Amino acid sequence: MRGILSDSQTRQYMKMNDMDIHGQSFKVIHPPQFDDRDNGQGQQSNRWEGYIDWRNRSAIKGRHGGMVAASFILVVEVLENLAYLANASNLVLYLSRFMHFSPSRSANIVTNFMGTAFLLALLGGFLSDVYFTMYCIYLISATTEFLGLVILTVQAHIPSLKPPVCPLVNRNVACEEVDRGKAIMLFAGLYLVALGVGGIKGSLPPHGAEQFDEKTPHGRKQRSSFFNYYVFSLSCGALIAVTFVVWIEDNKGWQWGFGISTATILISIPIFLLGSATYRIKIPTGSPITTIFKVLAASIYHSWVSRNSSNAISNFSTCSLYTTEASEDGEYPKGKAKTQTLTEDLKYLDRALMTTAGPPWLECTIRQVQEVKSVLKILPIFMSTIMLNCCLAQLSTFSVQQAATMNTKVGSLRIPPASLPVFPVLFIMILVPVYNHVIIPLSQKVAHTEIGITHLQRIGIGLVLSIVAMAVAALVEMKRKRVAIQSGLVDSTETLPITFLWVSMQYVLLGSADLFSLAGMMDFFFTEATSSMKSLATALSWVSLAMGYYLSSVLVALVNHITGTFQHTPWLHASNINQDHLDKFYWLLCILSGLNFLHYLFWAQRYRYGSSGHDNQREIQIVNN
Repeated sequence: MRGILSDSQTRQYMKMNDMDIHGQSFKVIHPPQFDDRDNGQGQQSNRWEGYIDWRNRSAIKGRHGGMVAASFILVVEVLENLAYLANASNLVLYLSRFMHFSPSRSANIVTNFMGTAFLLALLGGFLSDVYFTMYCIYLISATTEFLGLVILTVQAHIPSLKPPVCPLVNRNVACEEVDRGKAIMLFAGLYLVALGVGGIKGSLPPHGAEQFDEKTPHGRKQRSSFFNYYVFSLSCGALIAVTFVVWIEDNKGWQWGFGISTATILISIPIFLLGSATYRIKIPTGSPITTIFKVLAASIYHSWVSRNSSNAISNFSTCSLYTTEASEDGEYPKGKAKTQTLTEDLKYLDRALMTTAGPPWLECTIRQVQEVKSVLKILPIFMSTIMLNCCLAQLSTFSVQQAATMNTKVGSLRIPPASLPVFPVLFIMILVPVYNHVIIPLSQKVAHTEIGITHLQRIGIGLVLSIVAMAVAALVEMKRKRVAIQSGLVDSTETLPITFLWVSMQYVLLGSADLFSLAGMMDFFFTEATSSMKSLATALSWVSLAMGYYLSSVLVALVNHITGTFQHTPWLHASNINQDHLDKFYWLLCILSGLNFLHYLFWAQRYRYGSSGHDNQREIQIVNN
């Protein structure tokens, strides 16, 4: 039962009976009856069921939630992403120039760091669903990120905590790499930041989405707009990070860059707290991981028992199941029947509902089976987005190193290589309002649907753009290397006579892919997940990014191993990027992205939205006795 209950309401019972339908046994669960009176404090209908305010009191409709509450979250995200990207976008140069790691090692460190940060979003989402509220997880995570940035700031400020300066004349001469003790301090700071970022990414987006009522068309529309403007907020923070802060790092010193990030994440905490009175905070509803393993274990157990029993169950599709399981909002309307559906897909999991002489902890409800189905159904879509994020990882690594060898002047203004993301960021900031206020309403009128362009269509557009981006990146790298060879500057540290604006094309294409895919994924995972798994499911968007960064590291290592074995010269192992075969690596990513898109189409065409009410669903009548 969701919501805040009085002591008298906490007393409950559950009576379990066996029911036989067409020779098949199922549980009939009679739910506890609760007193919905409000003890003189207002009508129960004025309260948000399953939500509280920051003082642990029931959240009130009209007072908590809505766009005002979400606005605080959007502002906080601007500051949080500024603090994170200010360093992540330029980190590969810091590691190679000041910590003296090789280009490929620097690239792998960055991808592993960013991958870990996004992977830890899964932990943040899990804790938000199970033990702590999203409100608390954000505060804990922001504090953790602040501590990590303090360590990095101190190391960047004190020369004795860094390896000695090594002026380079020849790109092929390696400098002394950072020693063990200083490296420990570096990685301690980086991974404290990663832990904090993961917690924030896993709690802040779902906390913002929970401010809207998903039971109304207006609430769903506002929630979709929130995810679009969440990407807009990410871009606003990124714009400041890759322009102002990166310029500070390159011209005033990295201690100032880390210091700005430290101050920014610190400022975000009181701003988040200012919105406390407006938030509706979702109450944790238990462990979704436990539910998943319980249903899977029950399905396997009952399947094994049925094969060894004379009363084996062979068909679930011909019967209707009756249960008095609570509705999602926890209410049991008198004399009314509420219809739930048990989908035809993943029918193997229906075996978890069978009644056999098994352990009591394997007893499952229909809702639990449906929750697990909703998670397993989105996993193929999730897997299809990892390759796209592997392509995005190149923007923080090899693309920056490419630009560092090129002419970065626009007129008399010199643009730092790490500021290249400014192009897709500006494009996204223009595209988001146009998409939200022009493209979406137009698509709604054309398609005659509530959302217009579907979530899966948005993700598909992002995948196509990533394929095009990798092809463009390969062609640009071929041109850059040709210029280096023709100019006789392959082994020189001099700037190549080619403008870095050529590299900006892959940034714009991948930035556009990120807009379509990230907002689409977050909205898709949040919408399709059940109420007890929304934070965990939304975190899959960031886990996809994490897996993409890890895949990038794996591909680099694998390509170097294979090419080093057969050609004696690895494609991506030289300390001089002009001697690498980055163009071939980009072509490999282009081919893999194309194959991944075919994989995505296979699953997307077969996916049925949970709320679409398709005909192949079996009705389950919920009756309140």
